Amino acid sequence: MEITLADRLAIAELISSHGHLVDDGDLDGLEKLFTADVIYDLTDFGQGLLAGVVAIREAALALGDANPVAHHVTNIVIAPPQDDQVSVRSKGLGIKADGTCGSVTYDDAVVRTDGGWRICCRKVSPRRVPLNGVTRLG
Repeated sequence: MEITLADRLAIAELISSHGHLVDDGDLDGLEKLFTADVIYDLTDFGQGLLAGVVAIREAALALGDANPVAHHVTNIVIAPPQDDQVSVRSKGLGIKADGTCGSVTYDDAVVRTDGGWRICCRKVSPRRVPLNGVTRLG
């Protein structure tokens, strides 16, 4: 599979749209981002795997006021395609209502569907230590 510049722009916009939809509370719009059978991996947060858009929506609603008030997605890197999907890596900043923030890395598998590009698998990894724990050279 080959991806064009137009595909790359569409994929970058797809990844960027996550923050807007969630922050707007448009949880019904998650179908614009994810395949119906998406696997959303929150294992590093102790929540395991969420299977499907409905599970993501329910988890966001269950989190309630603990959800960030703002999600900022940055540093989108689109890898060359492998088979029928594209790997995308991006960074996320979540700002909470009390002003604190956290950082995550999103590792996504993206596929082309009849409705356009969609995320079929997302792993969310928290960033908690500088340099990913590297403390010295060599």
